[in-house]
Amino acid sequence: MRKSHPVRRAVLAGAATVSGIVLLLSLKPASDPGAAQAAGQAPPAAAGQAPQGGVNGAVTGDAAQTQYGAVQVRLTMSNGKITQAEAVQAPKGGRSDQITAGSVPRLNQAAVAAQSAEIDAVSGATYTSAGYKKSLQSALDKAKASAGAQQGSGGAQQGSGGAQTLTGDVAQTQYGPVQVRVTVAGGKITKAEAVQAPKGGRSDQITASSVPRLNQAAVAAGTAEIDAVSGATYTSAGYKKSLQSALDKAPAQGGSSQAAGSGGGQATTQTLTGSVAQTQYGPVQVRVTVAGGKITKAEAVQAPKGGRSDQITSSSVPRLNQAAVAAGNAQIDAVSGATYTSTGYKQSLQSALDQAGG
Repeated sequence: MRKSHPVRRAVLAGAATVSGIVLLLSLKPASDPGAAQAAGQAPPAAAGQAPQGGVNGAVTGDAAQTQYGAVQVRLTMSNGKITQAEAVQAPKGGRSDQITAGSVPRLNQAAVAAQSAEIDAVSGATYTSAGYKKSLQSALDKAKASAGAQQGSGGAQQGSGGAQTLTGDVAQTQYGPVQVRVTVAGGKITKAEAVQAPKGGRSDQITASSVPRLNQAAVAAGTAEIDAVSGATYTSAGYKKSLQSALDKAPAQGGSSQAAGSGGGQATTQTLTGSVAQTQYGPVQVRVTVAGGKITKAEAVQAPKGGRSDQITSSSVPRLNQAAVAAGNAQIDAVSGATYTSTGYKQSLQSALDQAGG
C-alpha cells in the first residue's frame, strides 16, 4: 500500500477548510428591507419620521357649571397634541381659592400627560375636577371637529361628507342648564342629543318628555329654527340656544362664501359663538362674524340684566362691539364703569376667536 505523504495531507485539509468557509458565507441570509418584508417581517422604522398632522393653536372648552362656580379649560395644541392646559375659569372666593390653587395645576398637568379627558379627580376637589374634565372634553371635541374640517378642505375626496361632532355652549335656564351635541355630515344634522338638561323633581318628567322631541325636530329641521315643546318652554329655549351655538361652530359651507375680489379668491364667512363667561352680575356671551380673517360683526347674545345692570349693559355693550370689530381681536379696552361686563365680554370674545384659529 502506498503511504500518504504528511505534507500532502496538510495541504488537502487546508483546502477543505477554506472551501467550507466560502460555502458558509454564501449561505448567509439576506438582510435588506425587501427580503424582510417578503418574509413577513416589518421593515425597520425610518428615523426622524414626521408626526401626523393635527390641530394647532388654542381651543377653549365650554364653561362647566359646578356647585361652587364655573370651570372652563383652554388648551394649546400642536399637531393635534395638548402642549398646555389652563383653567381660564375656576371656583373662587373663600375656601374655593385654596382648593382651586391646589387642584387646578395638578389637573392641568394630568391633561397634558393623558392627552385626553380621562384623568383622575384631585382628592378634596371633586366638583372642580368634574367641571374641569367636562370642559376639557368639550375643548377636545372642538379640536376634533376642527381637525375634521381641515381634512375635509384638503381635497375633493373628503368633500362635505365627513361627519363632525359639535358641542354647543351651555345655556342656563330657570330650571337648570341645557347643552346640546350634534353630529353633522354632508352639511346636515344626522344626530342630536342633550348632554345636559334640567333634572330633579318635576323637571325629570318634563325633560324625559321634551328632549327626545327636540332632538327629532333638530334632525328634521337641520337648523335651530324649531318649535318649542308645549309645557317645556324654558327647556326648549335653552335647547335651541345651545343648538344654535353648536351649529355656529361648524365651518361655513362653500355656498356661504363671499367673493373677495376679481382675482377669483373667496373669503369664507363664519359665525362663531364664544363660551359663556360668568361675571359677578351675570353671564356674558359674545357672537362674532368673521370673514377673510377679520371680525365684521360682534354682538352680545347674553349680558347682565336687571336693576342697574340694564343701564350698564345698554351703554357698554355697543361700545365693546365696536371695539371688537375695530381691533379684530380680544385685546380691547374695558369700558369705564362696566369692568365686570368688559372682562366677561373679552373672555367670551377670545373663546369665539379661538374657534376660528385666531
